[in-house]
Amino acid sequence: MKTKETCYKTHEKTKRSCLKHDCRYNVDFTACQNCVLIASERKHTLQEVGDVYGVTRMRICQIEKRALAKLGELADHFK
Repeated sequence: MKTKETCYKTHEKTKRSCLKHDCRYNVDFTACQNCVLIASERKHTLQEVGDVYGVTRMRICQIEKRALAKLGELADHFK
């Protein structure tokens, strides 16, 4: 039985931007073919992440610090 190729696999293979704007993984970031899944395969600067979501790199830094603090609290809870 032939399996269906996913949107992600198609764009990863063809190196073309995704135009499916109703996809939950679609972002306006042509450098990564408009796909969050493809974007997550490499490291990005805070500026690049901010550009994707339309916020400053400082705001991304604040969000990152808060997320790491919450993860630290969660890890402490399971010790």
